[in-house]
Amino acid sequence: MKKESDEILVEDIWNEQKKAGLKEFILSESAKQSEERRLRNELLAIQYRMQDYIESENPTNMLRLMDFVKMYLHTLNVTQKKLAELFEMKDSNLHKYLVGERKLNADLVLKLSSFSHVDPEYWFRVEVKNELIEINKEKAKAKDYQKYDYRNLLAAS
Repeated sequence: MKKESDEILVEDIWNEQKKAGLKEFILSESAKQSEERRLRNELLAIQYRMQDYIESENPTNMLRLMDFVKMYLHTLNVTQKKLAELFEMKDSNLHKYLVGERKLNADLVLKLSSFSHVDPEYWFRVEVKNELIEINKEKAKAKDYQKYDYRNLLAAS
């Protein structure tokens, strides 16, 4: 058994000086990356963020499809209007899908997937995740939905 004075503390392994050194190392290595590599890393970071959002049980903030598309557009320095042109649709129609006013369809999901190089299922899963969040909020109003119980219909017959 080690004496208390020989005990290695977390602060001995991971302290502000070591954090600063690691940060400096990461920044110097990042500066050596090609523009193409930097772009791929940023796009991959968005994909990981999407995966984290889908897999999180209780996300602190609801992220819409629009939020993820904006991340891609910002990284690629492209406007939503240009994306709509690429997708051969009106900007206003694309916007309605991205903010949830319209349900996603297979065509748009495949376009988003091709654009972002992200599995189409992820785009659908973001929308499903958001719908489940809304349903969980509505569960608080369960009494309002009791009138739709099939037994009420049978009792009225």
